[in-house]
Amino acid sequence: LPPHLTAAVGMDALSHNLEAFCAPGFHPLADGIALEGMRLIHRSLERAVRDGSDIEARAELMAASTMGATAFQKGLGAMHSLSHPVSVALGSHHGLTNAVVMPYVLEFNRSAIEDKMELLARSLALPKSGFAGVQDWVLGLREAIGIPHTLSALGVQEQHAGELAPSAAADPTAGTNPVPLDAASLEQLYRRATRGELS
Repeated sequence: LPPHLTAAVGMDALSHNLEAFCAPGFHPLADGIALEGMRLIHRSLERAVRDGSDIEARAELMAASTMGATAFQKGLGAMHSLSHPVSVALGSHHGLTNAVVMPYVLEFNRSAIEDKMELLARSLALPKSGFAGVQDWVLGLREAIGIPHTLSALGVQEQHAGELAPSAAADPTAGTNPVPLDAASLEQLYRRATRGELS
């Protein structure tokens, strides 16, 4: 795959592992798989985007991708709830759309995922601990591999927020978001991600 597709599908694998890890409910097997999947992505995604001939990095990303598909039997969340309607309405790449909305969803879910982000930051040996460390990693990774910061870069406009939010609320992935979702909260998430308002 060329670099931009490697970046998009690699971030899709991250979204699967990350949302599965954050989903509520008791599933320690899925949590363990998701943590290892994210460790492999942390180690290899930038390498694979930078050098497509790095077979070791690509192999680790392929493993991480299958691990995400295994882990998300536990559930997904608002990254996918937001992404699916955008891809249908505007034809955006699914993984790229997940990557764009990722930090906004993390911020929205912060109150419910602080403990998990502490564990994830330790597992990845991030420079900063807890939620701030994970959010900094996600933002830095996106910048390093060329992921845009806003949904407006994918063609989403302000008026789309109210149009897409009911579909996002009805998406099957909405039910396992760590913080309860409804059309109003998803509309606000669309607006923040379109404007680039992270906090």
